[in-house]
Amino acid sequence: MKWDLNDLKWTREPREFTIQEDCITITTEPGTDLWQRTYYGFQNDNAPLLQLTTAEAYFSFVVKTEFASKRRFDQCGIIMYLDSENWLKASIEYENDSFQRLGSVVTNHGYSDWATTDISAEIKSMWYRLSRRESDYCIECSMDGEHFKQMRICHMQEGAGEIRFGIYACSPEDSSFQASFSNMEITECKWLAHV
Repeated sequence: MKWDLNDLKWTREPREFTIQEDCITITTEPGTDLWQRTYYGFQNDNAPLLQLTTAEAYFSFVVKTEFASKRRFDQCGIIMYLDSENWLKASIEYENDSFQRLGSVVTNHGYSDWATTDISAEIKSMWYRLSRRESDYCIECSMDGEHFKQMRICHMQEGAGEIRFGIYACSPEDSSFQASFSNMEITECKWLAHV
């Protein structure tokens, strides 16, 4: 499987974006988000997503993100989105001038969770690697694109068979920023079998 720009499909195409061989940019629109029910009670499902479709059961997807986020909850990262009630994402969500939250959300059958760790607000770039082993997924992050650290392992209840995965960016509050995605590649699965 390879990363082919011609195979990318939008779910909710944004007004402003560029797609080039070596870089994709998305300018977010205010009030865009992904979240389902848990704790807050609300349901948001209007963030733009750019994804590939595959039935490949074992692979890894890597991307570098760069962003100029500036308002609470501004975010961009990786996504595996099946439908509004079954998806996972990883990103940095801006909080304030002091810190932001590096984390991930897994949504199974309409309920989201959110696992985070606080990092400096000065960080404006992050690499992500999404790996698939059938219905199980591993999300990792890296500051340099070489040394990846595990963020989480999860099971997607509807994550077998054909899936869609790729990139996203959104601004849940009254904000807009530009997110850039580069160094995208698909490789053999880097998440090795547990022995």
